[in-house]
Amino acid sequence: MVRKIAATLFMSAALIGLPAFTGGCDREVSHEKTVTDGPGGTKVQEKTVTEKSDGTIEKKTEVKKTNP
Repeated sequence: MVRKIAATLFMSAALIGLPAFTGGCDREVSHEKTVTDGPGGTKVQEKTVTEKSDGTIEKKTEVKKTNP
């Protein structure tokens, strides 16, 4: 009896976690990195385009600056 209950609980827990694995992942479509050196310091600009699992597209631009 205990074995049957344990097996049922284990299978239920496995099925609850299953949708997390079938959701898919984000796919990186493009990634561009530009480094510029100048008298004011170094500037790094990164542009990333990703496609989500539901088909939407996300664009992200990140700029980092350092002083000389």
